[in-house]
Amino acid sequence: MTSPSPIVTALTCRCPACGQGKLFKGFLSTRPRCDKCGLDYSAFDSGDGVAVFIILGAGFVVVFAALLVEVLYQPPFWLHAVLWLPLILIVTILPLRPMKALMIALQHRHKASEGRLEMRDGAP
Repeated sequence: MTSPSPIVTALTCRCPACGQGKLFKGFLSTRPRCDKCGLDYSAFDSGDGVAVFIILGAGFVVVFAALLVEVLYQPPFWLHAVLWLPLILIVTILPLRPMKALMIALQHRHKASEGRLEMRDGAP
């Protein structure tokens, strides 16, 4: 049996091994293991990398759009708040879960694990 596509499992937030079991028990907290195939999720750690990339990308898009609107239309500051605060929330919170699922699916696909030092020829 082949593993399902990491993109499909990320978009559906399913187990990267079987594509059936649920990956998350909360908004961003993973379950201990897959309820269908038993894959242990504790081996996967996406850390804060996903959030950092999303925030940097969203910041670039929103700041560029806000500057463009300011230069072209010069709206009042209250209109900037009405436009950009909801957009910031949308472009940062909505992609968090699927992107974390994608990171976990790619770790599973490429058998990523924690780095370890190997001893060769008795050298430390």
